[in-house]
Amino acid sequence: MNIGEIARRAGVSRSTVSYALSGKRPVSGDTRRKIQQVIDELGYRPNASARALANGRTSTIGLVFPPAGNHYTGMQLDFIGSVVEAAAAHDYDVLLSPSGVDSDRSFQRLLGERRVDGAILMEIRLQDDRVDHLAALDFPFVAIGRTARPEGSWWVGLDHTALAAACVHHLADLGHRRVAFVNRPEQLLRCGYESAQRGLDGFTKAAAERGLTVRTYCCGDDAASGQACVEQILHDDPATTALVTLNEAALGGLYRGLAEAGRHVPRDFSVTGVVAGRWAETVTPRLTAADVPAEEMGRRAVDLLVERLDHPDAPPRHHLLTPPISLRASTGPGTPTT
Repeated sequence: MNIGEIARRAGVSRSTVSYALSGKRPVSGDTRRKIQQVIDELGYRPNASARALANGRTSTIGLVFPPAGNHYTGMQLDFIGSVVEAAAAHDYDVLLSPSGVDSDRSFQRLLGERRVDGAILMEIRLQDDRVDHLAALDFPFVAIGRTARPEGSWWVGLDHTALAAACVHHLADLGHRRVAFVNRPEQLLRCGYESAQRGLDGFTKAAAERGLTVRTYCCGDDAASGQACVEQILHDDPATTALVTLNEAALGGLYRGLAEAGRHVPRDFSVTGVVAGRWAETVTPRLTAADVPAEEMGRRAVDLLVERLDHPDAPPRHHLLTPPISLRASTGPGTPTT
């Protein structure tokens, strides 16, 4: 079944059917109803490619989301799910690209073959060639995360600087004086991974402000790395009484390492950080943390992208989120050290 057959049965031209389907030109109400009646009788479903050709839209958005390491973390999967769900609410499908850099073939196919109407970029770096490339092409996109110079672009971000600092102040208020920072893997920090860089900056500045003795560590995105990291922290400074982490994938290992070292949480050692709420709730004791609102961020990014697609001349907008620290059970008074 094709548009020609629908036109013949409805007694109109092929172009009239095309206009009725695409909405590119006005069609009278009677003609539209006649065409729709034929479509309903025949059970016609327009081919996606033909529809894209007719109205210039694919009804698909690209999610450019490289795994941070060898696999997607729980938080990354939460983001993917939130974007897919929010896009469906706007009647858009999502095409996932694991592209990490501008030169990736997957990334270039999205643009060159115009497979999507717009894109959402994840895993943003402070200097990100994908952002620069899309901006130069004037291709509609929204970033989840922000570059060092986000002015003039559309983005949804989490204020990792403020959140890491809030964790430090929470521990300092509890009397902790020797605190460690457990960051994301070293290769992410070196390449300018935005949350790792801004989180480190917030931790360092807040610790200096409160006069704390601190050490910072990079840690792999897995439990074994978390356990090894705790062993290193306690080896380097056995008087450490607390840590702040951005690495939820290592969280289970951090807890296990503390248990094997004979440190009870929170009596002997406090743990806090910036992680997705459902992960903070799954460890024992539950983690006092700034909960990453993955669902909200994904929804806001899709809403912004749809707004940008519907209103190409609209000025850039952004959302910077700073969720409060949820007090749970993993932090307690610091033990005075000599």
